[in-house]
Amino acid sequence: ENDAGDYTCVCGDKQSTASLAVHALPVLFKKELKNEEVQEGASVSLYCELTKAAPVQWQIGSKLLKTSDKYQMRQHGTTAELVIHDLDIKDA
Repeated sequence: ENDAGDYTCVCGDKQSTASLAVHALPVLFKKELKNEEVQEGASVSLYCELTKAAPVQWQIGSKLLKTSDKYQMRQHGTTAELVIHDLDIKDA
């Protein structure tokens, strides 16, 4: 997308200009989340991989999660990770 714009070829006092549009490919899941079974009180790491770097949000049901002592979110390029600490039955 950063390559979109008007390009000009100049030869002496003559020039030719063309406009370039770049259509972004959709972000897809390269590796999806996997189901986990973990003991109460433990921690779990959930991760997925995207086809290209893009911002992600983590949710449980319809509730948007925010970074806290319980939830730690990291993103390195195309890999997004959610770590849930001190798991409780209500975290299922």
